[in-house]
Amino acid sequence: MAGPAENHVLGINDTKEDTEEQTAISEEERNSAETAEGREKDMSPASGSSIHRSGSRPQLDLSGAAIQGNFEERDPAILLPNQSDDISHLALDIGGSLIKLVYFSRHEDKRIEDKRKSSFKQRFGIPNGNRRSYPILGGRLHFVKFETSKINECLEFIKSKQLHRGGMNPRRWPVDISPNENVVVKATGGGAYKFADLFKEKLGVSLDKEDEMDCLVAGANFLLKAIRHQAFTHMDGRKEFVLIDQNDLFPYLLVNIGSGVSMIKVDGDGNFQRVSGTNVGGGTYWGLGKLLTKCRSFDDLLELSQRGDNRTIDMLVGDIYGGMEYSKIGLSASTIASSFGKAISENKELKDYRPEDISLSLLRMISYNIGQISYLNALRFGLKRIFFGGFFIRGHAYTMDTISFAVHFWSKGEAKAMFLRHEGFLGALGAFMSYEKHGLDDLMVHQLVERFPMGAPYVGGKIHGPPLGDLNEKISWMEKFVQKGIEITAPVPMTPLGTTGLGGFDVPSSRGDTLRSDASNLNVGVLHLVPTLEVFPLLMDPKTYEPNTIDLSDHYELEYWLTVLSEHLLDLVDKAVASEGGTDDAKRRGDAFARAFSAHLARLREEPAAYGKLGLANLLELREECLREFQFTDAYRSIKQRENEASLAVLPDLLIELDSMDEEARLLTLIEGVLAANIFDWGSRACVELYHKGTIIEIYRMSRKKMQRPWRVDDFDNFKERMLGPGDKKLSPHKRALLFVDNSGADIVLGMLPLARELLRRGTEVVLVANSLPALNDVTAMELPDIVAEAAKHCDILRRAAEAGGLLVDAMVNIEDGLKEDSPSVPLMVVENGCGSPCIDLRQVSSELATAAKGADLIILEGMGRALHTNFNAQFKCDALKLAMVKNQRLAEKLIKGNIYDCICRYEPAS
Repeated sequence: MAGPAENHVLGINDTKEDTEEQTAISEEERNSAETAEGREKDMSPASGSSIHRSGSRPQLDLSGAAIQGNFEERDPAILLPNQSDDISHLALDIGGSLIKLVYFSRHEDKRIEDKRKSSFKQRFGIPNGNRRSYPILGGRLHFVKFETSKINECLEFIKSKQLHRGGMNPRRWPVDISPNENVVVKATGGGAYKFADLFKEKLGVSLDKEDEMDCLVAGANFLLKAIRHQAFTHMDGRKEFVLIDQNDLFPYLLVNIGSGVSMIKVDGDGNFQRVSGTNVGGGTYWGLGKLLTKCRSFDDLLELSQRGDNRTIDMLVGDIYGGMEYSKIGLSASTIASSFGKAISENKELKDYRPEDISLSLLRMISYNIGQISYLNALRFGLKRIFFGGFFIRGHAYTMDTISFAVHFWSKGEAKAMFLRHEGFLGALGAFMSYEKHGLDDLMVHQLVERFPMGAPYVGGKIHGPPLGDLNEKISWMEKFVQKGIEITAPVPMTPLGTTGLGGFDVPSSRGDTLRSDASNLNVGVLHLVPTLEVFPLLMDPKTYEPNTIDLSDHYELEYWLTVLSEHLLDLVDKAVASEGGTDDAKRRGDAFARAFSAHLARLREEPAAYGKLGLANLLELREECLREFQFTDAYRSIKQRENEASLAVLPDLLIELDSMDEEARLLTLIEGVLAANIFDWGSRACVELYHKGTIIEIYRMSRKKMQRPWRVDDFDNFKERMLGPGDKKLSPHKRALLFVDNSGADIVLGMLPLARELLRRGTEVVLVANSLPALNDVTAMELPDIVAEAAKHCDILRRAAEAGGLLVDAMVNIEDGLKEDSPSVPLMVVENGCGSPCIDLRQVSSELATAAKGADLIILEGMGRALHTNFNAQFKCDALKLAMVKNQRLAEKLIKGNIYDCICRYEPAS
């Protein structure tokens, strides 16, 4: 797979097996690469960066970049023939206690260049994908921690995955090519100097040392700009995520609490200064704690604090004033007047005090002082935001609460302490970002998706068993826990041997109430980099858009939906196993999936913010990701096929019925048909029960008969006026309509396709927007062309539009005819939405959809997931119609104050 020894193939997948040993590149891609080369030569490092990059440092040379292997593959490896330096997609922060790794791996997905996409590219005259001036590969950013004392395990991990060579597998190197030993890896922290010779000896790599503070700031800036749910506040044990406006990020104060404390005023990318600090930090806590309690580790000391009572040692305001508060100056009786103050007046020796109480008193003393000094520095420079990070915090809930209390107290509530979920990886991320021109420095929040794969389960707060490296290991360990009668209470992300967990999952073994350790901010998943994701351009205001109609921060609301998902689990497993033929292997995977997903739900019950800000869309996406993790790519495949066939069989009769009506009656019947057909949703328990009472066609007809107006939300008359015009006045038809479709079967065939046909009849271009990946019985963009082709056999309108839109295979020979301006029909097209969930977050859609949207003046969102769960309150720049049948009683009560099977027809004209 590699070229000559001095060359380097960027981002070869470290898990993918043998690939084709051939090079192929289309003329279009070659021209694109040459254009990128020309632009790249004019590019220079961002101004103001304090990270020194001399000419001797390794750089990416993108000149002559070409696709390596089959160019039709999704995100193929790119060969850099003129690359003179070896660039690793690995960076390290080697501290005194922990080694933090950030590394990149390519996505494994295959690109399917179907004729539909070729037609789309021709029609719009641009390639699909991200329009940036230099190429960037889709892939994943992984976060891993090792104890520094186990550095050899870290080295073995790097070697096993060939991370220092961009994830290349030596078995795939051509036999006549020897690996280049002149590999350079970015590193920061004291260990970058201390262990440089060891890395050279064991791996043959040179550590390119980056300044620690430069990396710290660069990592923080990247996280705050690129990851949506990164910053959070923590008060009284409650975590709340804070949305940071990228345009209003700077300046801020970054407080890094390591052995000592550094306070850094950050004014921009590469523009910062250390403005203050204190020698009372994590080292003080650990050093004094070790002397006073004889604890052997920092974690043991924190563990003690969870069971402590500082009132036995600290002198409180109430102790001075006879249990009274000092209200005149705003001090409550429980305020600490003097840390360790009671030890002065009591005739006790050190052995007479509980280590737990000492640890807690020490923790509060240091945390309060750090919080106070930080606020005073923020006040000094007029800074609105204070972010805390560093080894001292470690996701410890009480530490964060104490710091937050101090900031809140001294600022009189005007300032808040904020923390970062990935704070343990600031330095490693900064070192990673220092690689020249790797294309990751300007990633936007919509291009990153965080996933939480299932790893080794833990029980009682401790990880049990080795990390689970592959599917068979996952299944085997799940079964062992079941055999032993042990309940799996929570998942731990995938982790290599010897690590403290992917993302540093350090979970203390005991649990308390208010002092319970909170490891969630160390529970970070894999960041999937998807350059082809964009913000939906028709959102009225992307900054205020919220894709979750249901507020899961409400404990009772969250518990309800977790229960719904739990109760639906067995039926989902049955469908998944059936989709794989009911084999023994499928049954094992199905059982493992059920236990894994149940563990995720248990984790979220215990800690709702464990995976970031939680919404119903995220919850449903987690379920689909978990299914795919256990290799159930389409759990409802056979059901969808059966329902499509049954619906297509009765479509001709429906079209004849529609064509016999006048315009007004036909339009009402079409909307009724969409609402009636939307009843077929396998994600709804109510729908599943209906399937036992009749066939799909019988249920559809029954539903149609019950379509009596007024509906619960009924804007049909307004929509009719826009479509048909007021009175005798005719209005121009919409130019292009985006139809966000929902379920397979009757929903798409008898509901949305006839509505699309009506729009086409009126001269409106129609784009059917469907899922990129399967989710429940939702139709996908890959399945739609076949459905449209079958429907087109019975309808000239659909056939001509499908030909013009490139959906019919037999029409592809004369595709140019369908693209002419005087084409006899407007096109019917299909695009993928970029997601694989019953819901859709319009802040992250495919570039294909974003391109199609730029000319659209009508959006139709159909189904509970898209029209109710996520976008009921969304506002758009164009006309929008939201259609759905409510199939959940709780949703009906909360959202529309109605009942199950109520109908929603919400029309919102462009403002």
